[in-house]
Amino acid sequence: MPPEKSAYALARYSRSPDSIEQSLRWVHEHSSERFWEQFYFAYGHGSIADLGHVTICFENITELAAIHIEDEPLWDGQAKSSRYQDFSKTGVFIPPEIKDSEFEASFVRIADRLTAAYTSFFEPINAHLLESTPRPESMAVAAYDRTMKARTLDVTRYFLPLASYTNVGQVVSIRTLEKQISRFLSSHIPELVAIGEELVSACRSSPVNIWNELEGGNHVSNEPLAPTLARHAKAQYYYRETMADLTQVARERVRFEQIEPADSVELSDPHHPLDELVTTLMYRVSHYSYRQILRAVESWPEHTKNEVVELSLRRRGPYDELLREFHSGYAFVFDILMDVGGWRDLHRHRRCQQIPQEFTTIHGYELPQEFGQAGLDTQVRETFDAVLKEINGFHDVTDTVKAYLLPFAGRMRCLFKMDFAEAEYISRLRTGVKGHASYRRIGWLMKERLAERHPFLGNLIEATHPDVEDTLTR
Repeated sequence: MPPEKSAYALARYSRSPDSIEQSLRWVHEHSSERFWEQFYFAYGHGSIADLGHVTICFENITELAAIHIEDEPLWDGQAKSSRYQDFSKTGVFIPPEIKDSEFEASFVRIADRLTAAYTSFFEPINAHLLESTPRPESMAVAAYDRTMKARTLDVTRYFLPLASYTNVGQVVSIRTLEKQISRFLSSHIPELVAIGEELVSACRSSPVNIWNELEGGNHVSNEPLAPTLARHAKAQYYYRETMADLTQVARERVRFEQIEPADSVELSDPHHPLDELVTTLMYRVSHYSYRQILRAVESWPEHTKNEVVELSLRRRGPYDELLREFHSGYAFVFDILMDVGGWRDLHRHRRCQQIPQEFTTIHGYELPQEFGQAGLDTQVRETFDAVLKEINGFHDVTDTVKAYLLPFAGRMRCLFKMDFAEAEYISRLRTGVKGHASYRRIGWLMKERLAERHPFLGNLIEATHPDVEDTLTR
């Protein structure tokens, strides 16, 4: 069944004494588009939209766009794996803002340098890993080769820029899809706006039905995917305009001589809920640590804090949800500073609130130890130092254009708010020997910070120390 029709059938099923079979037949008989328009809103379109699910695949999008696509609390999907697929032949995206401009050649040069390094360092890293981890006799040659290639790509992926092309497949409710479309259409990133427009077009169209085609049948409806949704998913500028307002406040009130040094994982001390909310709002639009901003916010008079909260609500419309920053009151607030490539994996955790800052070169980069072990550390650092210097040399382009060039090695900040159950889950899962070294270290530090504050709770977490390795397990 088309996803909207199955949603209608389940909605009617909840409000009718009929069996599900009778409800399905009733929906089939009432096929008038005008009727469904009325039904959709009379029943409450949000609750109906939760009942219909769609499978949508995004092809030839950037890693930057993929991050924004996945940034949904109620989302299920998979992105193209940088561990198991070679990205050397995919090419890079040129932002439309700089096409045919004086900056295009410089952008391409930087991107080409990163992708060339991604390719050229594969062989020496692979050779180093093969030498340092010989194949056990009990392990099949094919399995060994696959594992060592995956380990090599775990290292060389640090060169991939966010402009690299990738694919994402998702299964979401129509309601989540509607939020996605609205979010994309409201974005300041032209690529996301274009994706939002394509999603509207896809909802008006019949879905691709390869299965039916392969079976040589004609038993599946060719109705549009989600036609009602397509007419009502609109751009909503509450978030975009409010972030601009808050950015101005941060420039005026959150000014420090420098960004203070910070640990990779910092767990905040308990503090007042109003201070948490205001600090989180300021965190989103700055590059300082949560600790540094909190210290400033706590010194403000209460009326100033209230004004910031009121400002964040001023543009809110009747159908706009509260900003994610309002999800405050969690017991554990972790401020994490890590490489973009590793953070992409932690970004998948949905049972916590994540407030990422904008991508920037300010925090430098991180490198896996394999570069040093293979004697390549100097060459690699020369490459990243030169790339970040060139990115910083772009003075007349937007921060978004610069973000496309940020390599996976670049460091970023993200606030993770959660309860103990999620802290235990992330720390236990992400420290496992199958994981990437980057987030294994972060998961272990989360356990350590928690144990320092709450020894009994921290010691309940059965995390694996990063020094414990099983390099042939994947």
